[in-house]
Amino acid sequence: MEFSRAKRPQKPRQPLDEAGLHEYALKLLGQQMRTMADLRRKLRTRAEPGEQGAAQVQAVLERLHAYKLVDDSAFAENFVQMRQQNQKHGPRRLRNDLATKGVDRELAARTVEARFADVDEVQLAREHLERKRIQKPEDARQTARVMRRLAAAGFSARTIHAVLRQWNVPLETEVEEPDGEASDWEQPETGEDQDL
Repeated sequence: MEFSRAKRPQKPRQPLDEAGLHEYALKLLGQQMRTMADLRRKLRTRAEPGEQGAAQVQAVLERLHAYKLVDDSAFAENFVQMRQQNQKHGPRRLRNDLATKGVDRELAARTVEARFADVDEVQLAREHLERKRIQKPEDARQTARVMRRLAAAGFSARTIHAVLRQWNVPLETEVEEPDGEASDWEQPETGEDQDL
């Protein structure tokens, strides 16, 4: 015999006043670092509807920003550093992820550019493949898989080509750059054979 729990109707949440919104924001920031856009979105769900609620949310955000409790540039720097070190993501993926989190595109581009100024992207791409336990491709299907994996991780066609050239993998494919321009890859000239 199965028992089912009858769902109790949930009481509608009472909108929070400015002090309540401030406490809620502090609780959210205590859980994890957040962007201004993310915090604004979450606070709006608990604020009064209309202009008064929007004004209260804005006041709370300005106060938190004044105390440096919410700072998109610090968030972006921390986010890029952690993703680059731990997940070995490339610059395109990081810029897109930051934009998804609500970070201004220019700030995201500057942060990623600064972080990748002294980074060997080819080495980072190889570390990404190592982390995912992807070996040197043996055929065209595996080569395509490696290419898709690296493209999804945010690496450019030039970087992907360099990784495959180090493996001495023949490239007979035309690769489409995310911005829509195709780049024709040529066969490697010399046998730079390096395994992971």
